[in-house]
Amino acid sequence: MVVKSVAINAYQSAMDMRRRSVDSTVAARLQKPTPPAQGFNETLKNSLTKVNDMESEKKLMIEEFASGKKQNVHELMITMQKAGLAMSMTSAVRNKVMTAYQEIMKMPL
Repeated sequence: MVVKSVAINAYQSAMDMRRRSVDSTVAARLQKPTPPAQGFNETLKNSLTKVNDMESEKKLMIEEFASGKKQNVHELMITMQKAGLAMSMTSAVRNKVMTAYQEIMKMPL
């Protein structure tokens, strides 16, 4: 029976430690709310800025390749693919937002 009581004591000790850990974590979270990292507006602006920068970089690389300043076709193709993919994703997100907006506008009040 001694082994049984040692096991029970160890289990109770572990549960007490866990309970104190959870209580302190919950108390810490309740004391000060964490501010959001970024708002939707800032996230949207940052994303569109990045896509615009990729398009500008693509245009610059095409001009440099056409003028003969750079001969690296691989970098040009990679940049073009990145910019194209970013634009496709932006268009897809825009279309989904517009569809969601149209569905919300169809809802009766």
